[in-house]
Amino acid sequence: MAVKTNKPVKETKKSKSASKPKFSKETYVKWYKDMLLIRKFEEKTGQLYIQQKFGGFCHLYIGQEAIVVGTASGSKFGDKHMTAYRDHGHPIALGTDPRILMAELYGRSTGCSKGKGGSMHFFDKEVGFMGGHGIVGAQIAMGAGVAFAEKYNETDNVVFVSMGDGAVRQGALHETFNMAMSWKLPVIFIIENNNYAMGTSVERTTNVTDLSKIGHSYEMPSRSVNGMSPEAVHEAIEEAATRARKGDGPTLLDIRTYRYKGHSMSDPQKYRTKDEVNEWMEKDPIAHCLDVIKENKWLKDSELSDIDAWVKKEVEESVEFAENSPYPEGKDLYEDVYTQTDYPYIIEY
Repeated sequence: MAVKTNKPVKETKKSKSASKPKFSKETYVKWYKDMLLIRKFEEKTGQLYIQQKFGGFCHLYIGQEAIVVGTASGSKFGDKHMTAYRDHGHPIALGTDPRILMAELYGRSTGCSKGKGGSMHFFDKEVGFMGGHGIVGAQIAMGAGVAFAEKYNETDNVVFVSMGDGAVRQGALHETFNMAMSWKLPVIFIIENNNYAMGTSVERTTNVTDLSKIGHSYEMPSRSVNGMSPEAVHEAIEEAATRARKGDGPTLLDIRTYRYKGHSMSDPQKYRTKDEVNEWMEKDPIAHCLDVIKENKWLKDSELSDIDAWVKKEVEESVEFAENSPYPEGKDLYEDVYTQTDYPYIIEY
């Protein structure tokens, strides 16, 4: 039985077209390109999974793209980013080559985790993406640890830790929030609130459905954000990051979004209605950015077609790269286990 969830706020056509763009042409075009690439990468991933090109768990990011592009544009190079297992969109938004991400899905040695991580364990140190974590809520405490390291080393970097609305039920969250506020760690906690913890709605898991209130008992600055708007996400991220860089500590952002697909590829989605999904899809962030670009006549139809062609080519080349890459060798199991290369207690059987 479907459970009623928070509904997206509707905007009239008049208000959308009459509003002046908040950001530059370059920003909207980048948001559009990045979100479209994430969307098409994920659609292809879903197709390949059904074709059994690779196995394991697989969680698609379709519908939530505005969060990662808004976070990427609101942060700076050197900042660190962590999330849970719905992790395909984050590295793409940060600039990771989709080829090594697709290769990781295929379990190939050219993947971003050398074929050892798969869908749930993407990593790319070069762009500051620290994973991709399969244990629910594990990244919350680890993210605070990374933030402690940044503070200890006296950098001005900020750590962005994303989690789902289900992960906030983990006890480690409260221990982490208390420590982060006590030590004023430069960490932004992001709840990617898509209304469902797997198939269980927020309303069925808590008496306090406004998840931004979780931070109040620690006097942590907290707010809710429209997660279907890259503008709103960017502004919230930038504001929170500025506070953290000044030494004022963490922020909790309850970013309300929606996943158009199931929790994972095996989810029958019997807990929600098609009408609910369609209502959220009317607020699609990719369509929104495209509308802004068209209304302001920033790109010609031919230029938009070029973007479509570029995205299609990137995805196709990613699949080709993955399928032509080798699998890891057996000996690779003993590599990347310890940072100490001559660690004496590894025994080969």
